[in-house]
Order: sequence, then structure tokens, then C-alpha cells
Amino acid sequence: MSTRQVRPHGVGVRGSTLSRSSLLFEGPFGRMFRALPPADFGADDAASVAALTKLGQAMIADPDPIKDGEDDEESGLPAAYTYFGQFIDHDLTFDPASSLQRQNDPDALQDYRTPKFDLDNVYGRGPDDQPYLYEDGRSFILGLDLTGAAANPRARDLPRSQPKTTNARERAIIGDPRNDENVIISQFQGLMHRFHNKLAADSPGASFADVQREVRFHYQWAVLHDFLPAIVSADVLHDILPTSMGAGLFEPNLKFYKPRNETFMPLEFSAAAYRFGHSMVRPGYRLSETIPPLAIFETNPNKALTGFRKFPSNWAIDWNLFMDLEPRDAANTTRTQLAYKIDTSLVNPLGHLPHEIGFDPSILASRNLLRGWRMRLPSGQVIAESMGLAPMRDKDILIGKFTGKPEDIKGSIDTIDPAFKENCPLWTYVLAETVEVMVPIETTKGTKSVKTRKLGPVGGRIVAETIVGLLVHDSQSYLSQNPRWRPSKGKKGRFGLRELMQTALQG
Repeated sequence: MSTRQVRPHGVGVRGSTLSRSSLLFEGPFGRMFRALPPADFGADDAASVAALTKLGQAMIADPDPIKDGEDDEESGLPAAYTYFGQFIDHDLTFDPASSLQRQNDPDALQDYRTPKFDLDNVYGRGPDDQPYLYEDGRSFILGLDLTGAAANPRARDLPRSQPKTTNARERAIIGDPRNDENVIISQFQGLMHRFHNKLAADSPGASFADVQREVRFHYQWAVLHDFLPAIVSADVLHDILPTSMGAGLFEPNLKFYKPRNETFMPLEFSAAAYRFGHSMVRPGYRLSETIPPLAIFETNPNKALTGFRKFPSNWAIDWNLFMDLEPRDAANTTRTQLAYKIDTSLVNPLGHLPHEIGFDPSILASRNLLRGWRMRLPSGQVIAESMGLAPMRDKDILIGKFTGKPEDIKGSIDTIDPAFKENCPLWTYVLAETVEVMVPIETTKGTKSVKTRKLGPVGGRIVAETIVGLLVHDSQSYLSQNPRWRPSKGKKGRFGLRELMQTALQG
């Protein structure tokens, strides 16, 4: 057990009778591990900031060209899961008030998204309150046609503003403006609109509320039955969900996510564990076979996937390049782009965020680390111990790319800075403890096994318990409303991200 001294921080809290570490207090944001001491990384704030900034810099990879072929950094997971994960994040959380420059009172923070899988980032406040998002009160208004992807002939942009000034950007008119922050998430938002429209068209007599309910249930099913198994190791999931989810009713084994009243968003999830997706981002992507790969960030907007703007009309995404919509080509001639491995390395462009996305610091890894510290999160080792697990040893917490090549590892956590000895920031710990597993994929020559990395016992537990717990405790989720409900758009008894996208492409 760690015996590190915890340095007090003079931060006011909301309420005079309950402290933010109280086991009785709950707010929009909360904690799974309220009784655990927060981690510090130096004798004072300046020392902690310096150590975390140094670690953040070490977690950024050296510059690397956009790869359009096999890549040692790839996982076995299609790249669409990276952006589905981002979409889920935007559905659950939005915190514009916290700061990287000061200590934050989590109990006083307001989550401007409901901590529910209700797609408020898609539906906004609904057709009665935001009629400009909808057509005839039932379906979404879509934007202009997009071309360039033969496999996506019905591609449409999001509806956009028409600014009066020449230099103003044409912003997307959608339920959550963050879902226009890059070209890929923007077009995925469009897919969700089309998925709704397809279900509305298939049920012409159904009300908007009925269609919305079916869309939400399909989405929740995909999150629970596809996204979670894709990113969390089977051992962790089987412990949380010991009975078959396909058999109807089930009682999850939630050891740490236990809301007493309203559901809350755990800071261990939102400020650390769920940020695993940042390590899955590639330096660039090919949108279709008609244009060359584009960088995630680039000063020339015609070569970048940056968002909050109208992009060229021939940038329609061929989603076959992001998802195995059909069995994966065994000959590798038409290649699905794969997410990068979940590890302790982020691609170099994420160390140089554009000003409109993040600055001071502009290094995404440092921003994540500072946010976790400002939110007073415990270390990964302390949380592991509280879970009854043996913490990872410092020499096993490696910083770098998990390619199997020694030259891709920059060192163990304690060699980056002595402040991290037996005291690893939770986010880094979650990335370091991922496990390599073999997963089956369908190919044109039958089922094949490929290697991928999934969240381990600490990170997987935090992520899975939060997601399952939010669904179980939501009175409007399919698990509460109708636990024997089954997707109408499933194929061969399966519905996941692939089937959601296939259905949307018909809309």
C-alpha cells in the first residue's frame, strides 16, 4: 500500500456539511473512489505541473508520415470505433467550466450533457423546441450532397449556417456543435441522422417519440453488445456481466459504480479512463479512393480533417475504409483502416493541437494529465489496490508505442520523473495496463484471428461499470423499459456498430 503524503489543497466546496470526499454526497459529476487520497506529483503545484508536462511530452510520438498500408501501431479494431467512442463521449459529458489552470471542485461542476445514453447530442431539445433541426417534425433535415465515395451514394453533409461575412465559418446546425470538430465525427453525426430517418421511413405511422425510442434502444444495444466487448478485456466484462446478455434479464456485478440517488458521471471515467481513445487516433486517414489521405491537423485546410467548417463536397467518406461493412478482404487489396493500439503513445499531431481545439498546453497528453490532477484523482496503483488487485510494478508501466520493438519504448514510468515512482497518473496507468488478445474477424476466406489490445482490470472496470451502470440506472433505457427488447435492424442475430452503419447508409 502506498504511503505517500497527500498535500492539502485549499479548495472551497459546495455545501457546508458534506465535503466532496463524503460518501454521502452526489452531484452531476461524482467519484467511484471517494475515500481514496488524490495523487500529487511534487512538493508544490509547480512541481506537479512540471512532472505531468514532462510525462505528457514523453507520451507524444515522434513525427511520423501518414501510413496508407500495414502499420506496426495498428490494432485489430476498425477505425470507426475510435470515432464512435468520441461520439459516445459527447453524448454523455460536456464540461465547459473546469480549468487546467486551477484546482476544481468536481461536486460543483455541471454536466451540460445528461449522463445517459439518450442521444441528446443528436436530438438536441427535440422538434418542439428546435424545429429548425427537423423536417415535418419527424425526420432530420440533412445538408448538401457529398460525393467521392461510390459506396456511399446518398452521403450528405450536416446542415450549416449561412454567415453574412466572407471569412466566417459555416458551422453545423446540430444538437452538439462538438460533433463537427473534425470531418470524421461530422460525417458520423450525419450517419446517426440518416439512421433515425431510415427508421422513421420504415415506420410511417410512428410518432417522433416512438422513432426516437427505437433509435436510442438500437444505439444502447450497440454500445453494450459491441463497443464494450471491442474495447474491454473479456475477463473484466464476464465478471461484470456474469450471465448472458442475450438471454434477456441480467443482473450486473457492479462493485464500484453505485449511485445512491441520481446517476452521476464518475471523474475516474470522464477525466481519465475513458480518454483511452486518444491513443487510438491515427495521424491521418483516407476518406475514399478518390482523394489522397488527409492529416488530422494541417495548416492547409484543404489537406486537413479539421472541422467546424464546410469541407469540400467531394470528401464523402467511404465507410468501408473505416469499418468491416463486409467481410475483410483477406488479400488486403481493399483495406480497412484500423485504429491504433491502446497504449501509452499518442501520435505526434496530438502534441500540437490547433488553437481552436486546445492550447496552454497544446499537448493533448499533458492536458489529460493535468485535468486528472486538477480533479484530484488517485493514482492508478492506489485504485488497483482498492479493487483488490496487485498494482503494476513501475518497470512494467512502459511509456511509448506497444509495437514489440524495444526502440519504440521511451522508458518506464519511474524513469520519466521520480515523482511517478509507485505513483502513476490514472490515465497513464489505464493505457499501460492494456492487454493483448486475439479476436476473430470475418474475412473473404473465412474467420481469421488478429491481435488487438483491450482495456485491462483497472481501466476496463472503470469504463465498463460506468457504461453498464448508466444504462441499468436509467429509467428510460431499454434495460429498464423492456429488457427483452431486441433490435429490429439486426442481421443474423447481431446488431452492433457495423449494422447501425449499414442501416444508416440506406437512409
